[in-house]
Amino acid sequence: MPTSVRSHTKINLGLTIGPLRSDGFHQLTTVYQTLALHEWVTVEARMAAATRITLSSSHPRVPTDARNTAWRMVERCLDTLDLQAEVHIHIDKQLPVQGGLGAGSANAVAALIGLEHELDRRLSPPERLLLAAEIGSDVPLFLLGGAVVGVGRGEEVYPLPDIPSTSCVIALPAAGVSTPQAFRDWDSGHALTTTPPSATITELSRSIAVAFGEPHSSGVFSEAVNPREDRAEDPLLALVRTGIENDFEQVVFPQHPFLGEIKRILASGSSTEDAALYAGLSGSGSALFGLYPTSGAAHAAFERLERHAVTGLVTRTLPRGDYWRTMMVADGP
Repeated sequence: MPTSVRSHTKINLGLTIGPLRSDGFHQLTTVYQTLALHEWVTVEARMAAATRITLSSSHPRVPTDARNTAWRMVERCLDTLDLQAEVHIHIDKQLPVQGGLGAGSANAVAALIGLEHELDRRLSPPERLLLAAEIGSDVPLFLLGGAVVGVGRGEEVYPLPDIPSTSCVIALPAAGVSTPQAFRDWDSGHALTTTPPSATITELSRSIAVAFGEPHSSGVFSEAVNPREDRAEDPLLALVRTGIENDFEQVVFPQHPFLGEIKRILASGSSTEDAALYAGLSGSGSALFGLYPTSGAAHAAFERLERHAVTGLVTRTLPRGDYWRTMMVADGP
């Protein structure tokens, strides 16, 4: 019987772009946060004499061959397990391509979970993370869920203490943003700056340490302030107070001014009670998000988007336990 898996999305609570590495990628630091907003990935698989993978999708722009992250994940998983199987993957695509919500990366992890369930075979956690990092920079975060710090090129991930579930509005502009082009624009605009490229990395590292305490022992935050003794404050509010930003906004908003206007619409409110706790671009965009103190404030933001003819969705942030508890359920698409 086919296995249907919720393919949850993410937003970035701050993202800093650091120096270019020897492998051609930029050093990054970001805080990922998974959302209840999701697509569906359905996997049907059986052992066979030779491997055969097919893929279909409800969206015409989704690749249905080895260019697809879900296809590559399934293919590499079978190789790692030394298995041959006939596999069909169907992606019920609900969200835009190049949206900055990590939907394609989440599809890959959902396909992996579905394949393991179908064949009753499992990769070890280290094998999963290694394979995910080979598929894409923000694929590994979906093997953790909840609040996750990403370093390296974003693929080195560590779980953070959960942020309480928070009302969220996603704005989905019609235009997509190319991540490679956004990086090229960043490099072009910062070629002549005198600010050390690692400065913003250090700044966000300090912000994470202030909000959550030292999240892991790799030394990434060795220059950060000491972890907070008092964890009574919501980590999201603590993080926002540090002035977190997404560096991509510096290059994406000048190229797409209407995205900056959408951020303003999300952030504003008729009163302080309706204003966003935090609003920003997710990844390199084009999706933007706002986080709100109440569901009423979120729905007011959604209505503001509607008045400006911007497609929006109301959802919530998804803590780690809820992420895994709701991933596989009987009531699939």
